[in-house]
Amino acid sequence: MGKKCGMVRLYGEDGSPIACTVVRIEPNVVTQIKTKETDGYTAVQIGFDEVKASDPRTVEKRVTKPQLGHFKKAGVAPRRHLLEIRVDDVDGYSLGQEIGADIFDGVSFVDVTARSKGKGYQGVMKKYGFAGMKASHGTGPTHRHAGSTGMRSTPGRCLPGGPRPSHMGDNRVTIQSLRVVRVDAEKGLVLIEGTVPGAKNGLVVLSNAKKK
Repeated sequence: MGKKCGMVRLYGEDGSPIACTVVRIEPNVVTQIKTKETDGYTAVQIGFDEVKASDPRTVEKRVTKPQLGHFKKAGVAPRRHLLEIRVDDVDGYSLGQEIGADIFDGVSFVDVTARSKGKGYQGVMKKYGFAGMKASHGTGPTHRHAGSTGMRSTPGRCLPGGPRPSHMGDNRVTIQSLRVVRVDAEKGLVLIEGTVPGAKNGLVVLSNAKKK
């Protein structure tokens, strides 16, 4: 897990520009290890984005008591985000272990998951690309309306699930097979070619590309 910092332009060997998204990966820490004996499957839970405050005494008040007990059991500071990853073997992991950007050394392509920007309540033209009606004389105040959505006597109703004005954005989006341009393990940065969903400082989840 990391945070989207923004975009930057790099140049290839032939001088062509490459638009890259910068993802800053603070060390993820292992907060729980699940095994077949205790949980029925093998997985590793990692935490990201340490909870900080100007007064260190108030850090524990910024998480719930069950979460605080969970972090104390693992011996790590409270984190804002938790993620569980299925693994085949947990022998290489330990509680409190840090996982940084160097894990992507040698990785060429990644799948990026993030929450897209919320755009509020939108009409069918913006959300679905409807053409709208002619803005000529006699059309009336219906230029951006969806138009007729009914049908004849059979079935004589509007079928559910069709395109309607509704909430747009703020969805979990995954973009697959984005190329990793550069990895700076010292600064904790991963530069990915192309755009990544979400706003700046938004949570981004990187994983090995499934299709490449």
